[in-house]
Amino acid sequence: MNKTAAVTGKKFTTQRLALMAMFAAILCISAYISVPLPLTGYHVTFLNFVITLIALVFPLEQSLLISIVWLLLGAVGVPVFIGGNAGIGYLMGPLGGYTFSFILVAILVPLLRGAKYNRIRFTIVSVASVVFVDLFGMVWLKFMNNMPWATAWVAGFFSFIILDLVKAVVAAQIVPAFRKVITDQSQE
Repeated sequence: MNKTAAVTGKKFTTQRLALMAMFAAILCISAYISVPLPLTGYHVTFLNFVITLIALVFPLEQSLLISIVWLLLGAVGVPVFIGGNAGIGYLMGPLGGYTFSFILVAILVPLLRGAKYNRIRFTIVSVASVVFVDLFGMVWLKFMNNMPWATAWVAGFFSFIILDLVKAVVAAQIVPAFRKVITDQSQE
């Protein structure tokens, strides 16, 4: 397989599937790496960093497949959501909007970023994706908790956005290193 096919992922080789499974596992683990926010009781995790990185590195169909595997694992009860949560109840609860938005990120980011790496474009798309996640999640949180808009903005958006923006910028900058690893692994 040539380098272009390895990055664009037009074939699902055994190595490619193993690599995708590894990233699905990393996505599951990233839910456990969290920092509690003192005023809201919610946690900042590395989920959005990892899902953004996956969407920046893998082509659309692979990014989506990795994300769906993670979502389905959590939906059937495997504790892969924030803080070891799982199940349909979690997905339909106050934080479900953030979780469902990751699937949309897995679709939209590969469509918007383009195939060839461009640091500025990838950074803009990455930043836009975390703003989208935080906005989508905040609106879901507001309606699920029947909270006032001001409270929703503070608890569901402003509490997360600064760290999420930093993670988005970092994710966009490390794409070349990850693409190199993925390309090298796919050629073995």
